[in-house]
Amino acid sequence: MRIVRVETWTVNMRLEQPYEVAYGGFESVHNVFVRLHTGSKLCGIGCAAPDEHVTGERPESVRGVIDGPVREVLVGSDPLRFWKLLDNIAKPARRMPAARAAVDMALLDILGKKASLPLCRLFGGFRTRIATSVTIGIEDEQNTLKKAAGLVARGFRAIKLKGGRDLESDVARTLRVREVVGRRVALRFDANQGYTAAQALAYVERTREANVEVIEQPTPREELVALEAVTKGAHIPVMADESVVTSRDAFRIAKRGIADMLNIKLMKVGGIAESMGVAEVARLSKMKVMVGCMDESALGIAAGLHFALARPHVDFADLDGHLGLSGDPFAGLVRLENGYLKPTGAPGLGWPDR
Repeated sequence: MRIVRVETWTVNMRLEQPYEVAYGGFESVHNVFVRLHTGSKLCGIGCAAPDEHVTGERPESVRGVIDGPVREVLVGSDPLRFWKLLDNIAKPARRMPAARAAVDMALLDILGKKASLPLCRLFGGFRTRIATSVTIGIEDEQNTLKKAAGLVARGFRAIKLKGGRDLESDVARTLRVREVVGRRVALRFDANQGYTAAQALAYVERTREANVEVIEQPTPREELVALEAVTKGAHIPVMADESVVTSRDAFRIAKRGIADMLNIKLMKVGGIAESMGVAEVARLSKMKVMVGCMDESALGIAAGLHFALARPHVDFADLDGHLGLSGDPFAGLVRLENGYLKPTGAPGLGWPDR
């Protein structure tokens, strides 16, 4: 079996509910899809969700590298030589993690289909489902409370609030949300690099009664000293997100105790293979892990879900990036039941060859 053709295409998906975070607002998202055709009936599909603020990529650059040097590596190659092919595309796609993630997914999709196993089973099958948090962007207090109540009514067990622009508003919204959702719902907060260390510590202290479970990436990604100061001064766990792109980043953060937790996003680190390395660093360092996502098709979410289900040391999931995407060509690839995500049970990533 050989890869005979590499196909890419871009889909623009509108967000049914636009949202804002500390560094900007979003109304739609572009995902790039890749399909690897083989000489047999098997095809592998993958998804890239580029974000200039996080991955440093645009849809055009993703398609350019896959349709160019990556295609040259893949065509004619045995798709089951997964690690060899990823090593071969590492240099031409060195600064393009979402592009690498799409190829990583497509190759593993073929492997799972060849083995007639879902990827989560192929990788060990530790669990069959996982609860996901769902995110509320930066909004006024009234809309935030309305959305929080609605999400709890739908069965979600964890809510993540976005903030980082206005400390006073963030504190007020957090305290009020806790009043509305009660004590049984987990509450998490993501400042998206918007705070100074002092602001982050002030937020943590002033929301103590809300019992916030974790604060995520409160300070700028490159300011590790500030992140470390928050970690040492806060009474709740501090999670690194944008500061963790590679296994080396994870090792540096773990070695110095810069954060308590790591957020692993396939698009950010370059796919499932690299995510395994980051997760292993976390395991050996006794750090907790959350598998997160970008605004991405259910195809990308499915890949993150299979990874999260397979690994025993994944503590949390934040895999809600497909919810509310209008025009997702892979809608239905993951199942949501009372706040829990489950795969379809079909081989590979779960999408049949057509």
